[in-house]
Amino acid sequence: MEMERINEDTIRVLINNDDLDERGITVLDLLGNRKQIEGFFYSILEEVDSEHQFQKDGAVTFQVLPNKNGLELFISKGEIDQDDSMSSTTIEHNSLNNYDIDNDDAYTKNFVIEFSSFENFISLSKVLRIENGASNLYTYNGKYFLELTFFVNVGGTDIESIKDKVAIANEYGSESSRNSQFLEKNGKRVMDTGALELARYYFK
Repeated sequence: MEMERINEDTIRVLINNDDLDERGITVLDLLGNRKQIEGFFYSILEEVDSEHQFQKDGAVTFQVLPNKNGLELFISKGEIDQDDSMSSTTIEHNSLNNYDIDNDDAYTKNFVIEFSSFENFISLSKVLRIENGASNLYTYNGKYFLELTFFVNVGGTDIESIKDKVAIANEYGSESSRNSQFLEKNGKRVMDTGALELARYYFK
């Protein structure tokens, strides 16, 4: 693990895959457990902030950039814009409870998108936003699968708009022959309900 002081308010930490292995942690493990990711980042802060300049100043924000060798972690004093930070502010996940679906015409449509790499999913998360729906990320046999659930006839979401979003998803992956039931039974869910939002939040 390498540390570089960018300025008086920011520390850059290079954490390689061996460092993650020593801690028995993977990037996907961190994403699946909010408390674990916060605990991991604060443990890194304790290691690199030997003079306790950051810890004693109160608010600290984290930003992470994943790469093939591990990840880069930027630790900054004070609060920054929520869209650009990795602070412990809660992300509001999409769920059925967030929407008024008391509508006789409302129903759901599900699609599963298969990715050859985690990086392709991350790239998709930066361009695809689902206002009336949910997204779950699974792994199975070394591949990644994104389950997209759309709430049709809710909040202006119609079949045409769903087709547009699925078309965008297919630019980064492909529709899979695996369905939601198969993944729930045989896959490992690594990001729940708001997978696209989580990916945008944690990976810059």
